[in-house]
Amino acid sequence: MKFAFSTLGCPQWTTEEVADNAVRLGYSGVELRLLDNEVIDPVRDADKVRAAVTLFHSRNLDVCAFDTSCTFNVSDAAARAQNIEALRAWLRLAQELKVPILRVFGGAGSGENIEQENQWVVDALRQVAAQAEEAGVIVTLETHDGFSSARRTAQVLDAIDSPAIAALWDSHHPYRVGESAEQVWQWLGKRVAHVHVKDARRDSSESSGWKLVLMGEGEVPVHTQLQSLFEHGYKGYVSVEWEKYWHPDIEDAEIALPQHILWLHSVEESLQYQEK
Repeated sequence: MKFAFSTLGCPQWTTEEVADNAVRLGYSGVELRLLDNEVIDPVRDADKVRAAVTLFHSRNLDVCAFDTSCTFNVSDAAARAQNIEALRAWLRLAQELKVPILRVFGGAGSGENIEQENQWVVDALRQVAAQAEEAGVIVTLETHDGFSSARRTAQVLDAIDSPAIAALWDSHHPYRVGESAEQVWQWLGKRVAHVHVKDARRDSSESSGWKLVLMGEGEVPVHTQLQSLFEHGYKGYVSVEWEKYWHPDIEDAEIALPQHILWLHSVEESLQYQEK
């Protein structure tokens, strides 16, 4: 398996510090959500992103994904159109810099008309599918928010049927809504093009009802999820999404990112041993 981390987990690090720590800790790639403690924009920050990608490549690090904020489960047609245009800008930048994956959100939505909400997401992604195919970039719909269910995410992918539109399996959210690793793979299977891992435990003091914790200290069955990926021959990146930027009270990157890579390598070694 190939391991990366999102810059969401280290908001205070400079780009140089991100590269230095990724190399030192043994990560193979970096996933860009933030630069200089700001969520990146494909137009405003294009030069900054180009410089960062050049730096990471000079250190033999992959930039495995750009994490966009593009969201399509919104009733306002003008807002959906703005998100589509933003995604087109991301596609141009990803093609130029040879970044293979873009993350997008379905969005929360109201949940009052699931079929309509799904169709908004389907229509938006259909509009960019041809551009993504031509660019050689895969747009991944994350199991998140209203689309935390892998089954619902699969319904959107089924309706689009493009090799350039796939899934991002976030380890927490399908589990949170009651789906097992086996079910996630049953519904998404080979359409999983990217993976986010995180651990959490139920905590009534948190607004979400969940507390993010270090890997192996929560109840998310990440080991079982990784085993499923391993057994099915998944070749993409497994990326640590430590949400320090959104949750400043959790452990700093200096603690979390070393802990995660050690835990992930230990699981990988155990899976390889079991295979022998």
